[in-house]
Amino acid sequence: MIDKLSWVSVYPEIVLLVMACLILLVDLTITSARRTGTYVLSLLTLGAVGLLQLLYADAGQTVYGFGNMVVSDPMGNWLKCFAVVAVMVTLVYGRPYAADRGMLRGGEFFTLSLFALLGMFIMISANNFLVLYLGLELLTLSSYALVALRRDHGVATEAAMKYFVLGAMASGFLLYGLSMMYGATGSLDIGQVFKAVNSGQIRHQVLVFGLVFIVAGLAFKLGVVPFHMWIPDVYQGAPTAVTLLIGGAPKLAAFAIVMRLLVEGLLPLAIDWQQMLAIMAVGSLLIGNLAAIAQTNLKRMLAFSTISQMGFVLLAMMSGVVAGKVDMLALENAYSSAMFYVVSYVLTTLAAFGVILLLAREGFESEEIADLAGLNQRSPLYAGVMAVCLFSLAGLPPLVGFYAKLSVLQSLVASGLPTYIGLAVFAVMMSLIAAFYYLRVVKVMYFDAPITATTVSAPADVRVVLCVNGALLLILGILPGGLMNLCAQAIVRTLGT
Repeated sequence: MIDKLSWVSVYPEIVLLVMACLILLVDLTITSARRTGTYVLSLLTLGAVGLLQLLYADAGQTVYGFGNMVVSDPMGNWLKCFAVVAVMVTLVYGRPYAADRGMLRGGEFFTLSLFALLGMFIMISANNFLVLYLGLELLTLSSYALVALRRDHGVATEAAMKYFVLGAMASGFLLYGLSMMYGATGSLDIGQVFKAVNSGQIRHQVLVFGLVFIVAGLAFKLGVVPFHMWIPDVYQGAPTAVTLLIGGAPKLAAFAIVMRLLVEGLLPLAIDWQQMLAIMAVGSLLIGNLAAIAQTNLKRMLAFSTISQMGFVLLAMMSGVVAGKVDMLALENAYSSAMFYVVSYVLTTLAAFGVILLLAREGFESEEIADLAGLNQRSPLYAGVMAVCLFSLAGLPPLVGFYAKLSVLQSLVASGLPTYIGLAVFAVMMSLIAAFYYLRVVKVMYFDAPITATTVSAPADVRVVLCVNGALLLILGILPGGLMNLCAQAIVRTLGT
């Protein structure tokens, strides 16, 4: 049944799709080397979609459309707002880099980014297994093409092939798990699946079998151990602008599908999937942090850092249901801290890769840790922004990363279970190890002699956005209450419907 409400629930997606197709056609007439027209149109589109999405989020309504196949709820709307901002910032940072490397011979960098964002929107809005899968495929296919955008660059092509093969495996796992769930419950609707699983009439073994494949597919998308193999290679091999696009906004969409599938659809099986998440969280924190110490390439180090950061998100996700009891306060605590963590992580990642993109010049990538030597002497401002990012990732106060880690640890300790408290202690120890490799980069920037005397120059729009981005990490660290409250309310309203 398609009524007026159905169309209202997907207005932002329709605007984004129509404009992406229009920009694709307009780009054929643009001849400038930096694709200024395409760039401006893309930013205006994202601004309009972001504003529309903000109005939806502010209203705080939950609307189902297209026969319950899509849902527009507070959590989804806020995540879409953050995703739009992340893609806008990525395009601002990435354009000078992409122009220097011949990636703007056509406008594909901008249009594929818009289609990737549309995929994220569909994933976030999905209330049906098939819709969710369609959104996932739109995002991943756009990402594969973006990684391979430097056609004459062997490393980027190799990264694209690895990403494609492993991404296809992940999609296969997820699809097989979803088909198992459909076979067991007889429905593709997430709400109906929840009711069927909750009835207790379906054999537990069948449900758990499907669940294993779903969790494996989700783990690939999040990039957690043991499904992390693609992250270091793709982060290092892909053009840095594309690495930022893959490592930023899609994490918000990945969090959304974890919420949709595991919490909204399969909460009665929480004891089973929480155990899986616990093992993957421990593995991610251990391998991510230990492997990051050995890296000399900055992008590869940040890739292993991402794996360990996603371990924290899993820790938050597994502390919602304690000892098999569903408590609304515990759910709110756990899932809002996970959402807060993902949002603050994306914000920090944007600024960190923004600095790497800014330091890159034509014919020079600036992706080795040694390339940052003496950055403070060359540009104190950019060294300061990078230091703020690294301190935030390490979880040092008064930055937003500290409160993100604190909220996750608080949700674990609040459970009162010895196992969960043990996991919180383990996470703190791993954070201390992580602080070592983050501080090593700070040492190189501030205390090593500069390798080159070249000054760091950047367009005005990049400088302004980067300064705002760095300032936000500090402001949200000093005043985290607003964002925390926003995440908590979004989760409460979403789970309450």
